[in-house]
Amino acid sequence: MKKMSKSIRDIDLKEVKTNLTRFIGKTVKSAGFNKVIFGLSGGLDSGVIAYLSKEALGAKNIIAAILPYNKIDPDGIRLANQIIDELKIKKYIINIAPMLDGYFKNYFSAADNIRRGNKMARERMAILYDLSKKENALVIGSSNKTETLLGYCTLYGDTACALKPLVYLYKTQVSMLAEYLGLPKTVIKRKPTAGLWEGQTDEEEIGYSYNEIDKLLWLMFERRMTDDELKKEGFDKKFINDIRKRIKKSEFKRKTPLTPLK
Repeated sequence: MKKMSKSIRDIDLKEVKTNLTRFIGKTVKSAGFNKVIFGLSGGLDSGVIAYLSKEALGAKNIIAAILPYNKIDPDGIRLANQIIDELKIKKYIINIAPMLDGYFKNYFSAADNIRRGNKMARERMAILYDLSKKENALVIGSSNKTETLLGYCTLYGDTACALKPLVYLYKTQVSMLAEYLGLPKTVIKRKPTAGLWEGQTDEEEIGYSYNEIDKLLWLMFERRMTDDELKKEGFDKKFINDIRKRIKKSEFKRKTPLTPLK
């Protein structure tokens, strides 16, 4: 029987790297492909995917797409280019503003940030899938367990891909893996953002820090603690309820489409 981890940080990073690179290589090859393509934001998760993919498949088989909305996130573009230069991988840079602006200007000029952000995520994925056909490459996703459990993702946007290597790692663990892999410190320490609008950050939108969320989620799912036990661990009742509501409300995002067939 596998020994239960004592904390969220109690993981064997060498083993994680080995398992994930093996998973990427085996999955891509078994699907009849040699290459992968992904959106590179200059952030933690996509940066880790870049490093793991190169390890698994070699630099010549890795394609990164930088898909900004105008110059809304210049730091992300700069850091993405830094990763690409370091790994010596192929890149595309495509500004998605013309596609987004044309749609909203002509049809829904009063759309709020959430609608625009969702459309942005789906536009990026539509471009990735077009490039995947051009390059004969599988789309590899960078969603982690924290985002997946919270439903902090756009259905058929960043959730659309052929494989998700990081989906069993919490954000905290992805950060640890990033350090182990040698990602630039500026990437690791950068505030997580999807670059959806000016000044947007994940934690501000969610309402809690990833550090807080991960500690709670780890006890909820890995230690199976009840709400009473979580309160004894020092977690606020409102915090617990908010996270549980998010998990329940987003359950549909973690399922394949339902059908009437048995």
